[in-house]
Amino acid sequence: MPLQLGLVGKPNTGKSTFFSAATLIDVKRAPYPFTTINPNIGVGYVRIKCICKELNLVDNPRNSICVDGWRFIPIELIDVAGLVPEAWKGKGLGNRFLDELRRANALIHIIDAAGTTDSEGKPVKPGTHDPLVDIEFLERELDMWIFQILKKDWAKLVKIVEIKKNVVEELYNRLSGLGIDKEAILYSLNEADLASKRISNWSDNDLMNFVRNVRTASKPLIIAANKADIDVAVDNIKYLMREVREKYIIVPTSAEAELALRRAANKGLIKYIPGDSSFEILKDLKTEQLRALEYIEEKVLRRWGNTGVQQVLNRIVFEKLGMIAVYPVENENKYTDHRGNVLPDVFLIPKDMTAKELAYLVHTEIGEKFAFAIDAMTKKRLPADSVLKHRMVIKFVVSK
Repeated sequence: MPLQLGLVGKPNTGKSTFFSAATLIDVKRAPYPFTTINPNIGVGYVRIKCICKELNLVDNPRNSICVDGWRFIPIELIDVAGLVPEAWKGKGLGNRFLDELRRANALIHIIDAAGTTDSEGKPVKPGTHDPLVDIEFLERELDMWIFQILKKDWAKLVKIVEIKKNVVEELYNRLSGLGIDKEAILYSLNEADLASKRISNWSDNDLMNFVRNVRTASKPLIIAANKADIDVAVDNIKYLMREVREKYIIVPTSAEAELALRRAANKGLIKYIPGDSSFEILKDLKTEQLRALEYIEEKVLRRWGNTGVQQVLNRIVFEKLGMIAVYPVENENKYTDHRGNVLPDVFLIPKDMTAKELAYLVHTEIGEKFAFAIDAMTKKRLPADSVLKHRMVIKFVVSK
């Protein structure tokens, strides 16, 4: 199953534009709340430097894309409808939208960094709404969502824990449907100083402290400070970086600029690779097209270095989730699979995954018959417990 990232935030911040830019799927976009009702699901990509250039190979990927020596690895994006205050109570169909995030490995909070929308997503004069309020609002909505799930049958849960004496197991039974694992639960109990406190003695404050910790541990979040092309966003983004840099990565973003560049590139008007800091005009353009590109160059690329969309995806996957990319092959000398495809696949895996664990991920039978692995670039033999490294090319050897 591919990584899934949830796009969250209040209405009219540019979530659907971000989704369209990252996936090139056209979705309904409009400057009013609840344009998105059913979640949009599509494929985005993280970008890494492909190993093909270093090996002087021409690759032909199967599960990913290589463009000018950059490998784009698929991930799944889910764009849910904008959340409004008290969404956890069901306001604005909030419970339904929050439930769409259950499978998400991490969340991208898309905020209106220019302050052009109020707390419910209604247009206001640029710079008049504080984007920090939106960050705090989303934290509360997510926390209350998890809190009410636990609180619903709290007395019953407490009785079961008192009998079975296993608080981690029972909390896991209640929260596993949200993608929360036992490791996150144990970590959160310790962080909230609740590991040794009887659950029957927990106060609502104790429970909320646990919820805050389990939410941050299980649903890592990054801030996409969108509408960064608007002048008033510059000071707002600096302000946000001062206020929340200890908690969140903040990436200045212009989803509109990225969408325009990708569409122009698809039409052959410009050369642009997602994540680049510049573009090249390939054809004669109309005056309005040139003006739009000049605006993007001045207000986005020169100001921030990039549009931020690709950087958000990369940073949440590689920094917040701690993933690495590994290339499995069947022939360690030619770097091919059995059909002769060169560097055909690349897998996103946790940075502490071992060679044998990856073998199971590739195919159960390979894991069961695993003998050892070979680092194709060094030709060194790797035992089962060898921890893999980013951009490693690896061959599995199985017992007969």
